[in-house]
Amino acid sequence: MVTVPTRQGLEAVDILRRTAAPAVGPVLHDGSCDTLGFLVPPGTADGWDMPGSACTQTSGRGLRIPAEPPVRGSGWLLPPDDGDRVTDPEVLREALDEAARLIEAADGCS
Repeated sequence: MVTVPTRQGLEAVDILRRTAAPAVGPVLHDGSCDTLGFLVPPGTADGWDMPGSACTQTSGRGLRIPAEPPVRGSGWLLPPDDGDRVTDPEVLREALDEAARLIEAADGCS
């Protein structure tokens, strides 16, 4: 799971949902709404080095996305659908970069 600050994550979700391909899988929010977590394929943490985010290492033993949020005190922003689709890490990286640029531009205008 790739975890990012909520503001950047919400921007990234909007960016991903505007693409033509189904690009965003399930997304969790924490109970305090400080972070969003994008479910990504096992092994993503091995090459994840994006500042301002964290990627949790998993065992990689198959993918089962539960209907109930897997993290206590969290909820689904985008719940899982019938498939086991997760967010592609490269597509997520691009969306998070774009989201950071949009936030920086918006904050610079105030």
